[in-house]
Amino acid sequence: METTVTKKHGLAAIFKCCPKRHVLLLVSAGLIALHLLTRGNHDLMVFLSERAVRPLHRALGRLNAHAPFSVAELLIALAVLATTVYIISQTVLFIRKGERAARLYRTLVTLLGAVTAVYALFCLMWGVYYYADDFSAKSGLEDGAVSAEQLASVTRFFADKANEYAAQVPRDENGVCASDREKILAQSPEVFAQTERQLPCLAGPPLAAKGILCSRVMSYLDFSGFFFPFTAEANVNTDMPVCDLAATVAHELSHQRGVAKEQEANFAAVLACLNYGDPDYVYSACLLAYTHLGNALYKADRAAWETVYDTLGEDVLRDLLARLDYWQRFDTPVQTASNTVYENFLYSYDQELGLKSYGACVDLLVNYYYEESIK
Repeated sequence: METTVTKKHGLAAIFKCCPKRHVLLLVSAGLIALHLLTRGNHDLMVFLSERAVRPLHRALGRLNAHAPFSVAELLIALAVLATTVYIISQTVLFIRKGERAARLYRTLVTLLGAVTAVYALFCLMWGVYYYADDFSAKSGLEDGAVSAEQLASVTRFFADKANEYAAQVPRDENGVCASDREKILAQSPEVFAQTERQLPCLAGPPLAAKGILCSRVMSYLDFSGFFFPFTAEANVNTDMPVCDLAATVAHELSHQRGVAKEQEANFAAVLACLNYGDPDYVYSACLLAYTHLGNALYKADRAAWETVYDTLGEDVLRDLLARLDYWQRFDTPVQTASNTVYENFLYSYDQELGLKSYGACVDLLVNYYYEESIK
């Protein structure tokens, strides 16, 4: 009996050490557990995503659209700064003051509670999308298996289109794409206008994508853009080669419109850009499509890939080389670690292809554009 009483008093004392932080940690952990237990309930996930999350994102997106900068970037910077200051201050107090065990425990509970709370909110404000109806289901578009012949035909279609529009975008003295980054961002609210009429599941407010001030940091982490569910902003890396910027903008805007899976966001980006018709957007989308289709064709039929590759014009080849040169500069352990973390994140949401899921838009592209490619 004495041991039981002592344990109860011990747990009570630990809880009283920092009760509010314990409550935050327990509530957050409970929400995460609830999400893990219920995410297999498809009807519930559909209800939450369509009746709660999407309306919330529309409201947050409209609200944060008034800020001429990325609110997401500001919040991330403040969080990093606050965490750094907190850890340093607690370290100083740990050295100078007494009660070291209690102080260390409170510090760990605070940090763990903060991380758990953020992840719990992420599960509610984004994670539910992965278990509701995906874009393929909502759009009704065909995403079934395709033949190597069909793949080659659509790859050639986008290679030809890339050649056509490569001549319509601005170029610098070295012949590399030099489109106006600010113009691309300014046009972004218009990109989905036609496509959302064609596919109502992509409907959403006409919001602009936002460039990140610390874009070089994003490059080191191997990120070209990200959608921030807590502010509902589509954020893009403006330091990367400009030939990829417009397609990245459309990709992140598709996330803003409820397309969670990366492969489907790539397809939605290509479709929206081609429908929009602006040369910067069409060219960027063709490079995106060709890259994924070409990679798939290379594995399926090397000879067919070589035939298509030989049709690429000098302008396109220069842009592809500029892209390769740029990203090779950031091929560091930091980038490797970032990719590992993100791949594990995708696995945690049952995205079994991991980072390879970025190439799974191939089936959607081939099924959608095959008839047009053989005209």
